[in-house]
Amino acid sequence: MDPKEVKSDLVLILDFGSQYTHLITRRIRSLSVFSLCISGTSPLKAITDLNPQVVILSGGPHSVHASDSPSFAAGFVEWAEANGVFVLGICYGLQLIVQRLGGVVKVGEKQEYGRMEIVVEKAKGLFGTKKVGDSQAVWMSHGDEVAKLPEGFEVVARSQQGAVAAVENYAKKFYGLQYHPEVTHSPEGMETLRYFLFDVCGITASWKMENILDEEIKVIKETVGPDAHVICALSGGVDSTVAATLVHKAIGERLHCVFVDNGLLRYKERERVMETFESDLHLPVTCVDAVDHFLSKLKGVVDPEAKRKIIGKEFISIFDSFGHDLELKIGKKPSYLVQGTLYPDVIESCPPPGSGRNHSHTIKSHHNVGGLPKDMKLKLIEPLKLLFKDEVRQLGRILNVPDAFLKRHPFPGPGLAVRVLGDVTEGNALEVLRQVDEIFIQSIKDAGLYDSIWQAFAVFLPIKSVGVQGDQRTHSHVVALRAVTSQDGMTADWFNFEHQFLDNVARKICNSVRGVNRVVQDITSKPPSTIEWE
Repeated sequence: MDPKEVKSDLVLILDFGSQYTHLITRRIRSLSVFSLCISGTSPLKAITDLNPQVVILSGGPHSVHASDSPSFAAGFVEWAEANGVFVLGICYGLQLIVQRLGGVVKVGEKQEYGRMEIVVEKAKGLFGTKKVGDSQAVWMSHGDEVAKLPEGFEVVARSQQGAVAAVENYAKKFYGLQYHPEVTHSPEGMETLRYFLFDVCGITASWKMENILDEEIKVIKETVGPDAHVICALSGGVDSTVAATLVHKAIGERLHCVFVDNGLLRYKERERVMETFESDLHLPVTCVDAVDHFLSKLKGVVDPEAKRKIIGKEFISIFDSFGHDLELKIGKKPSYLVQGTLYPDVIESCPPPGSGRNHSHTIKSHHNVGGLPKDMKLKLIEPLKLLFKDEVRQLGRILNVPDAFLKRHPFPGPGLAVRVLGDVTEGNALEVLRQVDEIFIQSIKDAGLYDSIWQAFAVFLPIKSVGVQGDQRTHSHVVALRAVTSQDGMTADWFNFEHQFLDNVARKICNSVRGVNRVVQDITSKPPSTIEWE
């Protein structure tokens, strides 16, 4: 999907490093408005080429007083004014507007963090539906505060401590909020964003998933042309399956799907997935057994980034080999490789300004983003790379992918390699993990909890503990259980199981899986942790 070709008003978010930036993108898309997020320090041309109707400057961990604090490109303000583009600064973004336009930002005498009350001083602009004196709870996170406004700006709301909470310059179409309207801790935040976009900016809610389907099919046809053949890497997950179904709809039998058994799959995954592909989705799929090939390359490797890079490289090697065999069969060399890369993959694999990098800090390299070799022969097609997981599921339903398949929990591209901490080939770690994971997931399904959880899985820990089993001392493996709730995988909370459920699962695992005598639960949210352990 080419952002420039999307027939919808665009709200562009300039990312200055806030942990909530992606939420702004998601909240706006939930209003049927197309939004994208790029680095706050992007060149002006990168912004103007996208032709946004609204630009939102995100929050960030920086202070505008720091010499290396990130800022928007030179000429941004002049461009926005000349083209009638609305600009909204959130938290750091507000302070950036104030300072760059001639106002003053100072270190706050009373720093504001967490839930605060703000009071409307002027019923206009962002608070056009409010009355003077109305108050609302919001989520603050700032140490600096506005001391003097630039010429033409006025205060429309303050915190109960007297700090500036909202400003506007109607003539310039510049607005600012010191708090975060995008988080659920600001209960009226979504209404504020909705009013700003539709009533203040005049944005049209015209971004529909049906339009994305039509646009993607058009782009795929134009990219591939009338004769080229395409390989699709199927993992058995929702993303690659929806991507394959989409491309198959666009080019038909010129799509050749390959499912690679790399020895890092879940319990009976190969059999279950192949049956779904053939019986329900009717996709042309070839299964390649590469278990020995992958595990030999991973032997002795313990660094998680190294594992991801190796797996990415070996996948491409398999696809190249598959492409060569296909060429001999059909007399034509495949030109493209389809992958189910999603927007969170892109965001996490690239990056906050002010860190000395081009964008935000790399959290992890995804096999389908950061793990691909530079000399790859096949050209990439990533039809889902601007979509979030829930949007992919919507697209899948339009494409008639079975709902039961669409509701499957996400499974990482590197497979169990990132759920076995350390060397995946050591001992029987993979087999132990498969059995534990199957018991955990089946128990969740039996309890009717599967659809309430974003992702659940087991982790094999590289430690052993002392236990007592059958009146004998044991020195066996420890496994961890992880289950989280989330909307898009960018942030997550751990799922709070009932104690009886956890007790039953732990007993079942220790009694059924040889070599395990201790089960622990991961109760960490994201952030500070990631969902996967590696």
